[in-house]
Amino acid sequence: MGQTGVINQVEQIVETVLAELARRRGTAKIQPVFLDGEGDQADPLVEASQVAVPNPARLDALIAMKETTPARLGVWRAGPRYRTITLLKFRADHATAVDAVFRPVSEKFLADLGLFTVQTEVKNKDEYLTRPDLGRRLPPEAMETIKARCKPNPQVQIIVVDGLSSTAVEANVRDVLPAMTQGLTAMGVTVGTPFFIRYGRVGVQDQVGMALSAEVMVSLIGERPGLATAESMSAYLIYRPTKDTIESDRMVVSNIHRGGTPPVEAGAHLATIVKKILDAKTSGVKLRL
Repeated sequence: MGQTGVINQVEQIVETVLAELARRRGTAKIQPVFLDGEGDQADPLVEASQVAVPNPARLDALIAMKETTPARLGVWRAGPRYRTITLLKFRADHATAVDAVFRPVSEKFLADLGLFTVQTEVKNKDEYLTRPDLGRRLPPEAMETIKARCKPNPQVQIIVVDGLSSTAVEANVRDVLPAMTQGLTAMGVTVGTPFFIRYGRVGVQDQVGMALSAEVMVSLIGERPGLATAESMSAYLIYRPTKDTIESDRMVVSNIHRGGTPPVEAGAHLATIVKKILDAKTSGVKLRL
């Protein structure tokens, strides 16, 4: 096939994809944005998710693409630069992500959920970001508090960890925790005393699990925020962690947030996974769901 033939074939594929996207568009809520003479939106409050490309060749296909992804498609330009609204939206999303990392989880939020708090060996947020190893270890005083306040030998021990997004914790735990706890209780599974760990990393669940002799450890932890959302949370699960635990022993359910897996649905799903882990007495790559 010659170069012309290849180009024609690619064009046909593109046209087929665009046609399919247009067909799937359905009742779109995204609408074109009219630009002013300088190439910026007249109304800065208009969501940047709307189509801003003037006179696109396939408006229907572009709208369909934007409806399937939070990516910044069709932001257009003002000369060689981004439009003002695009830059402002980018800076606002970046600021939200930074706040998610540096803002602590609210004490009121923790009190409302009845979660007591312990802290890893990390002293502050700067050290947390530069010393991941310290975020996996709890000091002796924290371990004493955990052993004094938690039920020993639980089938399931749930911990809430701030991780890299306090925003994710506050946006999701309020729904995930009760949904998971209720689901496990309905299955006849005993749940330990949930609590909160400040400046924690995923691996801190191993130390807690060994200290309490928990069969299954579940960590609800804030994910690294991005420009699409700062509310995404993950749940890490492991069966009987030890000092020899490796990462392939863990399981993870990620993208828990209102734009991904809804919190209540995630809680119910996690309860089901925990039950399968208990039945199989293993987790990670060794468990076949």
